[in-house]
Amino acid sequence: MSNRPKGKPEQDEDVALGQVDYAAARKALGVTGEGNVGRFFSQLRSADVPIYPLIALSILVVVDEFQGVVFSALAPEISAGLGLGRGTIAALVVFKTIALSLAALPMAAFVRERPRRAVVALTTAFVWSFATLGTGFVAGGVGLLLVLLIDGASTGSVTATHIPLLFDSYPPPVRLRVLSIYRGFNQVGAIIGPLLVALLTAVLGFTWRGTFLICGIASLFAATVALRLRDPGLGRWDLQRLAEVTVHSEQKQEMRPLTLGLFETVRRLMLTPTIRKVLVASGVLGMMIVPLQTYLSFFLDERWNLGPGGRGVFFAGVPVFGIAALSLAAKRADALYRRDPALLVRVAAVTFALGVLLLVLAILAPWFPLMVILFGCSTASFVALGPALNAALQGILRPEMRPHAAALAGVFLGVIGGMGGLLLLGGIDRRLGTGPAIISLAIPGFITAWLLAGASRTINADLDRLVRDVTDEQQVRFIRAKGTPLAALRCRDLAFSYGHTQVLFDVSLDVEEGELVALLGTNGAGKSTLLGAISGLNLPSRGTVRLFGHDVTYVDAERRVTAGIVQVPGGRAVCRSLSVLDNMRLFGFVAEQSDLPKRIDAAFEMFPVLGERRHQIAGTLSGGEQQMLGLAKALILQPKLLLVDELSLGLAPKVVADLMRTVKRINESGVTVVVVEQSVNLSLELADRALFMEKGEVRFEGPARDLLGRTDLLRSVFLAGAMDGKQ
Repeated sequence: MSNRPKGKPEQDEDVALGQVDYAAARKALGVTGEGNVGRFFSQLRSADVPIYPLIALSILVVVDEFQGVVFSALAPEISAGLGLGRGTIAALVVFKTIALSLAALPMAAFVRERPRRAVVALTTAFVWSFATLGTGFVAGGVGLLLVLLIDGASTGSVTATHIPLLFDSYPPPVRLRVLSIYRGFNQVGAIIGPLLVALLTAVLGFTWRGTFLICGIASLFAATVALRLRDPGLGRWDLQRLAEVTVHSEQKQEMRPLTLGLFETVRRLMLTPTIRKVLVASGVLGMMIVPLQTYLSFFLDERWNLGPGGRGVFFAGVPVFGIAALSLAAKRADALYRRDPALLVRVAAVTFALGVLLLVLAILAPWFPLMVILFGCSTASFVALGPALNAALQGILRPEMRPHAAALAGVFLGVIGGMGGLLLLGGIDRRLGTGPAIISLAIPGFITAWLLAGASRTINADLDRLVRDVTDEQQVRFIRAKGTPLAALRCRDLAFSYGHTQVLFDVSLDVEEGELVALLGTNGAGKSTLLGAISGLNLPSRGTVRLFGHDVTYVDAERRVTAGIVQVPGGRAVCRSLSVLDNMRLFGFVAEQSDLPKRIDAAFEMFPVLGERRHQIAGTLSGGEQQMLGLAKALILQPKLLLVDELSLGLAPKVVADLMRTVKRINESGVTVVVVEQSVNLSLELADRALFMEKGEVRFEGPARDLLGRTDLLRSVFLAGAMDGKQ
C-alpha cells in the first residue's frame, strides 16, 4: 500500500522507499552465512590496513592488565603493610572499579563525534602510569584509595576506546581475530605481572612498594611506544560498506552520526533487546568477577600457604591456558560469527557455564596440581568467549554508540555487580571462610550464562535493525541531495509496549509537508500512544521516527519541541491554576524570549476570546476555551508538525466544529497537522487524508472520504455517525 497522497510522482516514491539488499548488507558486516575464513595476514594485506594499531593497543593493555594483577598478587602484603583488613582491600578494589566504570561513560561522550579516541587512550595511559608510581609512596588507606581512584578513572579509557578503536581500524572479516589477539596480549599482561612479582619479591628482595615503582616505569615506557597511535574515524568500515548496498550507492556522501546526547544514547542502548540482556548479564557477572580477583589471593594464602612468590608463579601460569584457548578458538569463533551470530552467542553461553563449573571444582580440589589445572581450564573458558561476545555485540551497534555500550557494560560490571558481589562474599567469608565464599560465586555465574543464552534470540533481529537504520539514513541523504522533498513525518515499523502489553505493531506512515491528516480508530487502538511515540513521550522498542528526514526516534521530548514537533494533549493542555497569559508565557519558555511577546499577540489574534480573558484563571474557562488555549500555546512554539489529541473530549458538537475549523486554519498557514478525533464526520470533512487504526495496526490509509466506504472498519461507535455523513 502506498504511503503517499495522490498526485505524487511515481519516481519520487521509488527514491523514498529505496531498495536494500539485506543479504549483501549482512555480508558487508561480516555475516556471510558461510563458515569459511581466510588467512589473517592475507586479509590484512588485501584490505591495506596496518598492524600498528593492534600492536600499540595490545602493548597498552598488557601494562594495564599486569598492573591490576600485581595489586591482586600483593594484596596480603599491602594489607599487612598498611594495617588494612582484607575486606577493606576488597572494598578499595571495588571503589577503583566503580571509578573506572563511572569514568568510562563521560569518556565515551567525549570521543563520540570527533576522532580523538587515540589521544584519550594515550593520555590516560600516562596518567595511570603515574598513579602506579604513586602506589609505591602511599602511607595509609586514604592515600591508597586516592591512587586507586585515579588509576581506575584513567583506566576507564580502555573500556571506552580500545575495542571501538579496533573495530574502526580493521574490516569485519578479521575483527574477531584482531580482538582475540588483543585479548591474548591481555593474558600476556596477566603472565608478566605475577612473574614480575615473583622475580622482584622472591628473588631480588623488593618490597611491594618497590614492585609498584618498577611497574610504573614499565608503564611509562609502554605509553611512549604507543605514541604513533591515530584514530581512523567513526564507522570507517561499517558505514562505508553499508552505504554501498543502497540503490543509489554511487552517490558517496559522508554519513554523519546521530545527534543523540549522552543520556539519549544510553536510553537508546537500553531499548535494544540484545544490549539490555548483555548489560544485565554484565551486572550479574560483576558479582562473580570483581570480588574473585581479590579473594583468590587470600584463598591461595590460606588454603595452599602460597607466599607472594608462589602466588606470582600461580597467577603467571594460569593465563597460559587462556592464550592456548584463544589460539584454538579464534578461527572457529570467526567461522561461527560469519555463519550465524546467534549460534556464536549460544556457544559462548555454554562455554561460560562450563567455566563456572570448573571454577567450583578447582576450589574443591584436594590436590594442588589438580586445582591449578581446573582453575586454568576455567580461566581459558572465560578468556576464549570474550572476543566472541565483543565481536557479536559491538557489531550490532552504530560506531558512535560502541564506546557507550562498552562503558555501560563496565558500569554494570563494576558498580552494580562489584558492590553486590562484595556484599555477597563478605558475608559468606565471615561465616564459612574464603573457599565457600568463592564457591558461592557459581550462582551469579550460572545466571550470567542463562542471560547470555537469551541474548542469542534477539541478536540477529538487532543486526537487521542496524542495517535498516544505516541504509535508511543513507537514502535520506541521497534524497535530500537530489532535491526531492522529504516527508514532514515518516514513521517506519514502530512497536511500543506498556510493560508486557504490546500496543503498537509495526506502524508505518508518511505525512507530507502541509498536510492535515486525521488519525482515527477504536478506543484503545493506539492512537494516543502513536502520537506519544512521535512527540517523544513514548520511546518505541523498535522502528524509526523521522522529521523532514532527521531521525528523532530517541531524541528527548523537549528537544523535539525545539525541532518543531508540538503536541496538544486532549483535556490536559493547560495549567488550570495559572492565568491565560501566564500559561502562554510558561509554554513559551523554550522560545526566543525577545520574540515571545509578538508570538503571544499573534496567538491572541487567532483566538480573540483568549485575548479578552488574558488575565482570567485558566481553570475557570469553559471546556472549549481551554482547548483553544491549548492550541494557542502550541502556536507560540511555531511548530512544523502539530499533533492534536482529541480536542472534542467533553465538548458540545458546535464547539468541536469551531475548534476543528481553527485547526484547519492553522494547517492552511503552513503547519503540518496530525489530529486524533472521535468525530468521524468532522475529521473527514476537514482532513486531506485519513489513517484508521485498530488493535495497534494501521488498517486504512488514503483519501479521507474513501474511509466512509469502509463499513468493515467504521463500526461500533463510528458506524452510525459515519453512515449519516455519507448520505
